[in-house]
Amino acid sequence: MSGSSPFKMRLVHLDLKGAPPKVSYLAEVFPLFHALGANGLLIEYEDMFPYEGHLRLLRAQHAYSPSEIKEILHLATLNELEVVPLVQTFGHMEFVLKHEALAHLREVAFFPNTLNPHEAESLALVGAMIDQVMELHPGARWLHVGCDEVYYLGEGEASRQWLQQEQNTKARLCLSHVKAVASYVLARHPATKPLVWDDMLRDIPEDQLSASGVPQLVEPMLWDYTADLDVHGKALLMEKYRKCGFQQLWAASAFKGATGVSQALTPIEHHLRNQMQWLQVAAHGPADTLQGIVLTGWQRYDHFSVLCELLPVGIPSLAVCLQSLLQGGFAEDVKARVENFLGIPSLEITGFTRYVTGWFSSYHRRRKFVHPVMIQHIQPQALSLLARWSALAGELEAALRRVFYPDAVEEWLEENVQPSLQQLQQLLQDLGEAAGPGPPLASPGPDTGQDP
Repeated sequence: MSGSSPFKMRLVHLDLKGAPPKVSYLAEVFPLFHALGANGLLIEYEDMFPYEGHLRLLRAQHAYSPSEIKEILHLATLNELEVVPLVQTFGHMEFVLKHEALAHLREVAFFPNTLNPHEAESLALVGAMIDQVMELHPGARWLHVGCDEVYYLGEGEASRQWLQQEQNTKARLCLSHVKAVASYVLARHPATKPLVWDDMLRDIPEDQLSASGVPQLVEPMLWDYTADLDVHGKALLMEKYRKCGFQQLWAASAFKGATGVSQALTPIEHHLRNQMQWLQVAAHGPADTLQGIVLTGWQRYDHFSVLCELLPVGIPSLAVCLQSLLQGGFAEDVKARVENFLGIPSLEITGFTRYVTGWFSSYHRRRKFVHPVMIQHIQPQALSLLARWSALAGELEAALRRVFYPDAVEEWLEENVQPSLQQLQQLLQDLGEAAGPGPPLASPGPDTGQDP
């Protein structure tokens, strides 16, 4: 099932650091992933992996058990989805370095983002994490070791001293840690190729990259989630990487979780345009330059941020994106196929916000002033929406509990449902006070005698 896609591998990214789905839900969606054109999964376990021994403190409250991991892998195999596990080993280490017992391994003492690359214990730590993950993924052809957004690198005390030495740079420091991690993976698991995100490599000069030895050890994953990514710039970057010695390259687009830290609804058009741009990038290089593409579906921007779109909400976007990559474009026949897969004609969101923001703003509400005509526009719709939203909230909670664990349900409802209910209730209260009995309300400002 390859159609006219330039991407041999099409992996769906499962970001489990927020709202991780129950295994029973994965059993429902894996067949859909396969039907839509996916042939692999990039699973970012973070704290959902059942770490043991001295790493047990990394587990989340509802971390998968070893048997559940095996069940996920079995379900993936049944649906012809090759699993690539992801273990962060440099940046985005908040779920590890937030713990007091491991805080001494931070690059900067106050920030849990980045691992100190100078400590031997740091490599031992990520090595232990890698070994435990690989023990449950014995046949994995690839292991993604992260290494993106290594914030504050070079700002720790040990790094400051190291950088004072001649010829030492942040780029060299970054490359030395990536090389150490990749070498560890290949020494312990020689049949597994390490993958890395490419953002920390982009600005490093070709000669430094070539001399580092890193291109012989890893396959970089070029990521860009924008709707207007620079196609020519990406083609030049791929050429640079190939010249440096990287044998295989990967692309990474997004189907959700990349348009706002608290985004609740997925803007499908944005993500479709992102896929179209990546298809152009693939067309600019020699055939098979890109080993495959990962459709990322971020659930949090980092370990401490709020949830963005939940996986079920992003499924229509994933369907559009996968089918577009599979077919090499998006036309009416692809649209019809997606609608058939999902069993829905279209998605539409309507509302009455223009009346509220235009005629009953916070300024009006504080002064209890409203045009009587606008009451007829706003009040019936607000009452109807509140009634429907209140009824739906109960159904929504029940549906969420079928897919997610209790802590994720509680967080999502508190962030996305309760504020809306409270805002509607307050809107109706303010509207009632502004439209209270008595003579017509006076204007909040002087009448200039001029027409608008």
